Amino acid sequence: MGRSMLPGILAQGRRSQLTPNFVLRIQCVFKLCLEPLFSGPCVRLYLPLTRAGAVGPVSKSLNTVFPARRMLRRLGLLGALLVLPTAVLAYADLLPESLDMLGFDLGDSPDLPHVARQIAIGAPLKIVAFGSSSTEGVGASSPANAYPARLQIDLRKKLHGLDVAVINRGIGGEHVDDMLARLDRDVIAAEPQLVIWQTGSNDPLRGVSLEHFREATVSAIRRIRDAGIDVVLMEPQWCPKLESTPGASRFRDAVRSIGDELDVPVIRRADLMHGWVREGKLTTKQLFAADGLHMADRGYALLAEAAAQSILQDAGPLRSAQAVAE
Repeated sequence: MGRSMLPGILAQGRRSQLTPNFVLRIQCVFKLCLEPLFSGPCVRLYLPLTRAGAVGPVSKSLNTVFPARRMLRRLGLLGALLVLPTAVLAYADLLPESLDMLGFDLGDSPDLPHVARQIAIGAPLKIVAFGSSSTEGVGASSPANAYPARLQIDLRKKLHGLDVAVINRGIGGEHVDDMLARLDRDVIAAEPQLVIWQTGSNDPLRGVSLEHFREATVSAIRRIRDAGIDVVLMEPQWCPKLESTPGASRFRDAVRSIGDELDVPVIRRADLMHGWVREGKLTTKQLFAADGLHMADRGYALLAEAAAQSILQDAGPLRSAQAVAE
C-alpha cells in the first residue's frame, strides 16, 4: 500500500508546490517506517526530487531490526499519513521540523534542501560552478587546480565517496548580463541540485550600474530556485586592482545584501583571502598569480576547502543521517 500510494502523494505535492523541506520530511517518514518491514536487496520506497518535474528511483535497504513497540509506533504514524494523500497535504504545516519519534532529527530547515536530500539518501550530487575567470580557473597552473575541480575532490572525501560532480561553467571577463544570457543553457539545463554563482568582480570594471546588477542578480536567483535548484553566492575577490576601482566594494556589499534578502548563503571570499594571509596560511605573493588579479593554485585550493565546508554546513544536520557511499 505504501509503495503504491507514495508516487501519487509526491506528485500531488509537486502540483501543490510544497516546499522541498516538506517533501523531504514525508520521504524520510516513508524511508524509516517502511524500509525495515521489507526484505531483499532493493526496496523502492521513495522518489528523488532532484529538480522540479524530474524524478527517478533511488533504492536502499536497511538491515535493522526494530523492537516491536517502536515498530508499532512508527506504523501508527505511517497509517495516519496514508489515510488519504489529501490529508497529508492538508496538514503540511503541522508536520514537526524534528521527527524525534522516528529517531531522525531534522532540526532547522537546511538552507540547501536539495543538496541535503541528495546527501541524506546517498544519491548523486551535481553542482554547477557558475561565474567568470575565478571559476574558469584563470591563474591556476592547470584546470585540475581551479577551484571547481578541487571542490569536487574535497566533497567526495568529506562525503566518504558519495558521487559528487562539479561542472565548471566559468568564462573569464563576463559580467552579470553575459552570465544571464547563458543561464538556461549552462546552468538550468544541466539539472544540478546546486549552483555556486561567483559574481560581481567584472561589473565595476565594465561600468555596470549597481542598481542593474542587483535587479539582474535577484531575478536570476529566483529563476534558478524556480527550477528546483539551490543557490550559493560567491562574492568578488580581494585584490589590489579591484580595491583601486571606484565603487568595487559596493558590488561586494551588494552580493552580501542580496544573500541576506533572499536567504541565500554567501561565500565571503574577500574576508577569506584576508584571513588566509593574516593567519599565515600563505603570503600575498603565494595567494595571487602573476597578473595580481586572479588567485594561484594555493589560493584556489583554500577556496575549494572553504566552499566545501560552507556547503556541508548549509546542508544542515541531514548530512549525517543516511549518507551512503556508492
